Amino acid sequence: MEFDNITEYLKSGKKDNFFLFAGPCAIEDETMAMRIAEYLKTVTSQLDIPLVFKGSYRKANRSRLDSFTGIGDEKALKILAKVRETFDVPVVTDIHEAAEAAIAASYVDVLQIPAFLCRQTDLLVAAARTGKMVNIKKGQFLSPSAMRHAVTKVTESGNSQVSITERGTTFGYQDLIVDYRGIPVMQSECGCPVIMDITHSLQQPNQADGVTGGLPALIGTVAKAAIAVGADGIFIETHPEPARAKSDGANMLPLGEIEMLLRQLSILRMATNELKNI
Repeated sequence: MEFDNITEYLKSGKKDNFFLFAGPCAIEDETMAMRIAEYLKTVTSQLDIPLVFKGSYRKANRSRLDSFTGIGDEKALKILAKVRETFDVPVVTDIHEAAEAAIAASYVDVLQIPAFLCRQTDLLVAAARTGKMVNIKKGQFLSPSAMRHAVTKVTESGNSQVSITERGTTFGYQDLIVDYRGIPVMQSECGCPVIMDITHSLQQPNQADGVTGGLPALIGTVAKAAIAVGADGIFIETHPEPARAKSDGANMLPLGEIEMLLRQLSILRMATNELKNI
């Protein structure tokens, strides 16, 4: 199925629920992707949470030369397209160069701009011109207010379907800290949905062995805080066996734990909605 207006789809959940971007860090094989997608589709349908399936077809930003980068671009993109067709959900993947935008756009519904590349004008414009929704990861080095310039590059290129994803701010060399003030600031100043990336805000980059670490025990804490301050969506990477994942396993949520977390977040969202009426 082709999703022509993702922003409207993301608002389709009842009771003003949040939406979910979720899936593996990278597409490792078809069996794994379909298994994760089927589970996520079942759970989110029960909870009335709009789902966008996430998977990177290629990992371009790696700490070490021998790190996993993908199974082949076309092969991975075809798997993403199969997920969309099989489970009737939109899919998102990241792109890294302007030339990739049109290629990926023929397989997916949302083009994601990595945090380190959020200021790359040619990349943002190329993504915008595909007509697909553009999800811009906020750079760890940027203030929330500065993201309005990235959003403007997309909208002035003729594309109003844009969102921002918060993923923490660099604190020293080894950690990321989330400033939750940034969520309402970006909603107000940028005028678009703001997503909280739980997975990457809990990364611990630049470890001695060159393999990124993480703090998965705090996934629930960060997610609940984001919902409490009004994030429009949640971004979570998940895997049946994070310890065996080929990319970013140290900060992924085990697939079997996502249902309980989403149930808790849905209850919290209903409570915050009630507070607005007091």
